[in-house]
Amino acid sequence: MNLTEINQTDQCLRFSCPERSVPTAVYVLLYVCAAAVVLLTVCGNLLIIISVCHFKQLHTPTNMLILSLAVSDCLVGVFVIPVSLIWMIESCWIFNAVYCVCFILMSYFLTNASIFNVALIAVDRYFALSNPFLYSNTLSVNIMCMVASCTWFGILFYNVALQYFNGYYASVMTCPGHCFLVLDEIWSLVDLLMSFVLPCAVIVILYVLVFVIAQKHATAIRELNAHTRVTDSMKSERKAAKVLGILVSVFLGCLFPYFIYTVLGSVTEIEMGSFQKVLLLVYLNSTINPVIYALFYSWFRKCVRLTLTLQIFNTDSALMSVL
Repeated sequence: MNLTEINQTDQCLRFSCPERSVPTAVYVLLYVCAAAVVLLTVCGNLLIIISVCHFKQLHTPTNMLILSLAVSDCLVGVFVIPVSLIWMIESCWIFNAVYCVCFILMSYFLTNASIFNVALIAVDRYFALSNPFLYSNTLSVNIMCMVASCTWFGILFYNVALQYFNGYYASVMTCPGHCFLVLDEIWSLVDLLMSFVLPCAVIVILYVLVFVIAQKHATAIRELNAHTRVTDSMKSERKAAKVLGILVSVFLGCLFPYFIYTVLGSVTEIEMGSFQKVLLLVYLNSTINPVIYALFYSWFRKCVRLTLTLQIFNTDSALMSVL
């Protein structure tokens, strides 16, 4: 037995599946709550997808990025969150090793897609405010769709390379009962930089610059003594700042605990239950995003109302005003 096999054996012994001691009523309640989370994630993001795709008034470059984010979040709700919740409730990986490989690939790919879509939205907002004329003349819906598609393909290539060159597949097959990815030191650092440090730095820096630019615009309007416009502008800026601040805070709050674990050590050096919780928190960001849209964007609430009342099936409903 070589050193790698010894290490894998130690990992399996450390993560042996405990016997389930949860009462039946609590067990059923956990699955009901899990189903509610999955439905909220999938249905909430589906409503965003339907709204942006159906109503022509929402066919803007920025909304194409919101659509891309909603697609990634919806797929997280379909393929990742259900399996993760079952794993947590059962306290044991009950699926086979092949499905474990698929689950790891999907979870890394879709969560990274969600993270980079948020980063792209930050870039888009900064570009739109700092160079509004260049933005309107150069960026179209088709170009933004191409940017989003290239981002998805780039993330897929990165995640396949991450797991292939890390020698991951052999470690999964030798440890029944759990499904986890153990990165070596080099790939762990690469993944930390690519999946957290880089996109989060872009998001925080650009949103700070967005606030600064918005403040400069407000100051310029005040100097023109346009009282009504000042009032409307300030209200709009405060609302935009509030929504952006909440989005970024929730986003970082969901991701930060997981990457703290990444910095402290690999999954084999921490409690498996704790690791599952912080990993689930990353996935739940996909559940929270549509809730934030529903709370702070009137166009989304109007689109939801038109969709749920089936008015989108009326003739020329795609031309209806939702802004």
